[in-house]
Amino acid sequence: MQEIIETHLNRSISIRKSILDHHSGQIQLAAGILVKTLKENKKLMFCGNGGSAADAQHIAAELLIRYKGNHNRPSLPAISLAADSSVLTAAGNDFGAEQIFSRQIEGLGSSGDTLIAITTSGNSPNIINAIKTANEKKINVILLTGGDGGVIIKNHNSILDLAIVIPAEETAHIQEAHIMIGHILCALIEKEMFNLG
Repeated sequence: MQEIIETHLNRSISIRKSILDHHSGQIQLAAGILVKTLKENKKLMFCGNGGSAADAQHIAAELLIRYKGNHNRPSLPAISLAADSSVLTAAGNDFGAEQIFSRQIEGLGSSGDTLIAITTSGNSPNIINAIKTANEKKINVILLTGGDGGVIIKNHNSILDLAIVIPAEETAHIQEAHIMIGHILCALIEKEMFNLG
């Protein structure tokens, strides 16, 4: 048991160190896009599948409600497209699982909004369709992914505004990094929008 614990923690530490050394600039750029979106009175939309759906809901809630528990600040327009079971099941039933996010973006998204698409593999068809629909509607797209970035980085990188690719292959470690980056983005947004530290 101790070996499993040490292996997991050491891998996680190594990945976080790599993010610090190689991706902190991208995190700052992502925060800049999100702050610009919010200052222009536009909204943030998040999507993902499975654990990434949980991350989408988690980060959206931190922004809509608040990240720092000891501060009162205005609510920010952030919505998870992975949260409404009626919408997800209706879209899946009527259009197929590949359209569950793109259908929502079609109806809810506006030019100048930002979509934060989360996929550990970079291969999810519904995330690919979400990115395409966002691009058609002139919505900014930030991708959080891992490994080699999958099909999205290989075939659709040109329609992304920014991609943060976690240098890991194991899904659990990629997810750990995504939620950490989500928390950092929340902290940067609260600092830039409301001078909260």
